[in-house]
Amino acid sequence: GNIYWTDHGFNLIEVARLNGSFRYVIISQGLDQPRSIAVHPEKGYLFWTEWGQSPCIGKAHLDGSQKVVLVSLGIAWPNGISIDYEDNKLYWCDARTDKIERIDLESGGNREIVLSGSNVDMFSVAVFGAYIYWSDR
Repeated sequence: GNIYWTDHGFNLIEVARLNGSFRYVIISQGLDQPRSIAVHPEKGYLFWTEWGQSPCIGKAHLDGSQKVVLVSLGIAWPNGISIDYEDNKLYWCDARTDKIERIDLESGGNREIVLSGSNVDMFSVAVFGAYIYWSDR
């Protein structure tokens, strides 16, 4: 098994074995303050959020290849990101818009607002079965 993480100080996404060996950078170009990450091992996808000058939700293969932006409009401070493996949906929360939204993880289409609050400052989101869990600061 592998572990993936973001380093927003150096604008990198890295991977290593669970024991810390074979550490290497898989994405180092075109990132601006990556925040959160989600991995779909079965489909071989990696998803992440970015806060920088152009906030977005990104997608790539687990080796960092075929990097694409799935969401770049109507997004400000995307924090947590989570995969619904049963319905093939990608969820994220945005601390500035106070929303939890979702899209189809393959195409990035069918964007929906799942929850909208006010002054919630959402920090993380998790999906399990029919439930959505989130934290705020």
